Amino acid sequence: MPTLTWVPALARPDLLAPATAAALTSWAAAVAEVADEVHVTEIDPDLADTAALNEAYGLPSSGSVNCVLVVGRREGTERLAAAGVRATTRADVNNVVKRLLDVRKATFLPMDRATAESGMEYGGITFLGLPGHYRVLIDASVASTDPDAGDRVVIGSGVRRSKLSLPGALLASAPGIELVEGLALS
Repeated sequence: MPTLTWVPALARPDLLAPATAAALTSWAAAVAEVADEVHVTEIDPDLADTAALNEAYGLPSSGSVNCVLVVGRREGTERLAAAGVRATTRADVNNVVKRLLDVRKATFLPMDRATAESGMEYGGITFLGLPGHYRVLIDASVASTDPDAGDRVVIGSGVRRSKLSLPGALLASAPGIELVEGLALS
């Protein structure tokens, strides 16, 4: 099994999407802990999908937090959100996200549009660095210590060739993050 070498993310901006690097730099300027606690590791881009990553590197599934981009419309106005839940669950798009966006129907954003609008690669899209018009919804459980994964979570870096690791509680405090009870379904 290959091993991962984690280093401070701001020391390796080459492993981050430009928007993610900018968001981390800005956040670290406001919260000093970010520079020390947000780490990045290089991975095989063919293993960027959560299940493959966890199997190849021996990571607990509950430590990965997946990001999905969702869209809905209300009275002709489009509403966008990123939803984040632990990989052992799935986002309640049909009820919770739909209600929070105040739309009749919420669907996943098509891959080509998700990558174009986020400036990130599919399989690496992350909460950090999304355009400002996205609501960023994270299940409240992400901020808590997980029995199998501990207090850190693994998220995308904006590119397929790396992943970020940070305390879940720190992610929950990132600018623009909304913690949502019950966003995750078992």
